[in-house]
Amino acid sequence: MDTPQNSPAPGLEPEDLAAAVGGQARDISDVPAVELINTVSVHLMSAAAVKVGLAEGPQAAELKDLDEARKLITALAGLVTAAAPEVGSTHAAPLRDGLRSLQLAFREESAIPDAPGKGPGEKWTGAVN
Repeated sequence: MDTPQNSPAPGLEPEDLAAAVGGQARDISDVPAVELINTVSVHLMSAAAVKVGLAEGPQAAELKDLDEARKLITALAGLVTAAAPEVGSTHAAPLRDGLRSLQLAFREESAIPDAPGKGPGEKWTGAVN
């Protein structure tokens, strides 16, 4: 049996933890799918922008990591492409625009450019130029 020191949430009894998780599950069930898709997409876009080097401030260069940016942009492209028919053009168009901007920024920052159609997410979106 877990002791408070070994529990996943120190200081919470298992019953309290189960109630908290149950409350979160009920809360998330009230959120429309379109809102969740948009929220996840914006988080992926924000993280990718930082990793591409688009962050502001003196630490922007230190935060740049194109390998990480590639992964985030590819995940975003898959999500946006798969979700577009479900969320409709009103929601999909801005997500596609943001994705395209990140793909172009990635291309500009890359020392060795990817071949057309081989950049991050281009498997899902087609070549971006």
